[in-house]
Amino acid sequence: MRLFVALEIPADVRDNLAAFLGNMRELSQRLEGKPVRWVRTENLHVTLKFIGEVADTKLEGIRGALSTVQVEAPLEIRVAGLGFFPNKKRPDVLWTGINSSASLPALASDIDRVLATQGIPRENRAFVPHLTLARFARPALHENLLSAIEQTAACSFGSFRPREFHLIESHLKPRGSEYTFLASFPSNRRPDARWPS
Repeated sequence: MRLFVALEIPADVRDNLAAFLGNMRELSQRLEGKPVRWVRTENLHVTLKFIGEVADTKLEGIRGALSTVQVEAPLEIRVAGLGFFPNKKRPDVLWTGINSSASLPALASDIDRVLATQGIPRENRAFVPHLTLARFARPALHENLLSAIEQTAACSFGSFRPREFHLIESHLKPRGSEYTFLASFPSNRRPDARWPS
């Protein structure tokens, strides 16, 4: 089974992302050039840890490890801005940023730590949360599409305060990945924790 750990995106933020992606998809279809692979909005999530392929027998241990995760403060997340990997001159990926309180990287770090006890390799790169919105074929992105994206680069898609994170199984299908939620865990266990006002 192919697993990852992620935060779900609420409907209002997802709707804002869907509207943007719909506009960009419509524009790209009118332009000549390489086709763009736009991510389906129902597949958007904030990945905290990609686990990868594991044997079914490891599932209970992974669930148990994740149930011990604790974060000191509630999460506060804003989805905003647009950018390219590796850069706009040679774009492979269009992404939107995740601006968060310090508790989000702390959550990702604790998830990484507890999963290491189950034989899941630790991350060797810094945690950089983002949402992938599209993948581009080389050699170049059409200049009109690039211009349209840059004109909305400072946009905000909304904020949310997740109260749980999820263990998810990814099923690779011809038309894209399909996800099954296997377990959910509270992202903050402190009863005295207060939400930011």
